[in-house]
Amino acid sequence: MRFVRTIAGMLLLTMGIPALLAGGGLWTVARHADPDGGFGARFETARTPGRAIVVTDVDALLRAEAPFARTGQARLRLTARTADGPAFLGLAPTDEVRRWLAPVPHATVRRVALTRGPLPVRLDPAGPDTAGAVPPVPLDQDFWVRQGIGALEWRPGELANSSLSLVVMRPDGGADLALDLRAELRTGWLPAAVWGLLVGGILLVVLALVVLSRPVRLREVVFVVEPDQVPVLAGRLGVTSLSGLGPQKTAEGRPPLADRQLVSVGPAHAGSTRAAIGPVPSRRPETLADLPGSPGMTTTWSWPPGTAEETARPAPVDRPASPHDRDGDG
Repeated sequence: MRFVRTIAGMLLLTMGIPALLAGGGLWTVARHADPDGGFGARFETARTPGRAIVVTDVDALLRAEAPFARTGQARLRLTARTADGPAFLGLAPTDEVRRWLAPVPHATVRRVALTRGPLPVRLDPAGPDTAGAVPPVPLDQDFWVRQGIGALEWRPGELANSSLSLVVMRPDGGADLALDLRAELRTGWLPAAVWGLLVGGILLVVLALVVLSRPVRLREVVFVVEPDQVPVLAGRLGVTSLSGLGPQKTAEGRPPLADRQLVSVGPAHAGSTRAAIGPVPSRRPETLADLPGSPGMTTTWSWPPGTAEETARPAPVDRPASPHDRDGDG
């Protein structure tokens, strides 16, 4: 049973300690939230001589750089401005965006790193402008899944595993972009996750300590042996007398548990005291003829056994009366 409690306690600790660490980490992150519960970040200024900046696969970028934004009911909001005013932001199928922007130069986002301060944006340079290419006007297209002027908000979890591209450009499709980008993430699950992990981790660790520190109940061992085997048992246990079978005293001279004594289990005679275990007989009966009361036996056996003198004393033998005894009786 103690082995089972040890295994259960270790399993509880294995679950409780990681839960506490995860809850502590999320609590540290939650302290950096805005007063309204959102997490804001500013990007470095993105510049390109082309006509648009494109994130080829938004879901893949979030999965690699910010997987927590794709969980639950999290909402992501992007704002973009150019030197002339608000920029256009739109989400559309990747194939449609590639076909639409193929004739004009545009930069592609290779990576967005999550660091302290302004987030760096790594761009693949835009190609040369094709002579006579018509400037793309985003508001004239009908393939947008989400679109906005100056800001765009959506739930990444709803569009997860979808091949969508994010396009940021001037509303009129002009070239030479210098974008000021900001992002804000709102997670409704973070407070509940923080308190759930912290409370659950504390409960698991406390329960594990209770299981592991539970005292072991001492068991009493009862030896039932033949009387003549008591010396052999005492030698095996390393004691010199029957008193050594009981609990030993501590260093302070006090017994750790209640004293135990060998007591009689047979019917007691009024006014008499005797040992619980009688003396060892001189020899053990080998056949039924050697049992007490058999012809030729001179030792009287009785239960409960008496003292050593009473057990070893020969029983009186009936003999015929002598002539002197008969004369005396006459």
